[in-house]
Amino acid sequence: MKKVKIYHQPFCSKCQEAMGILEGSNCEIEAVEYMKNMPTKEELKDLLNKLGLKPFEIIRTTEPVFEKKFKDKTLTDEEWLDALIQNPILLQRPILVSGDKAIIGRPVEKVVELVNTYRPI
Repeated sequence: MKKVKIYHQPFCSKCQEAMGILEGSNCEIEAVEYMKNMPTKEELKDLLNKLGLKPFEIIRTTEPVFEKKFKDKTLTDEEWLDALIQNPILLQRPILVSGDKAIIGRPVEKVVELVNTYRPI
């Protein structure tokens, strides 16, 4: 059985859609409510490596916290990681991890693709 870790917020509609897809698949699900249990800096670096992205690329720039604190700032990758840890609401969601692959689960079709592509035969 394939194991999928999902970083999510239960009230988020996209996260709910992703969870519904996972629950309807033959996957072992590890759900992490990242607002309650934010990944460490090392875990974020590992996620970014699996996503193939830079820290700023997983920042929700539409969040009021971003607008208020970070809109006009240019930060290093390390500073963006610190910003994410201090302001977990800024983390894109949902993020799903299966083995050495991770995706941001929007649009929801990406979740379907992850489940179907990485399902064991």
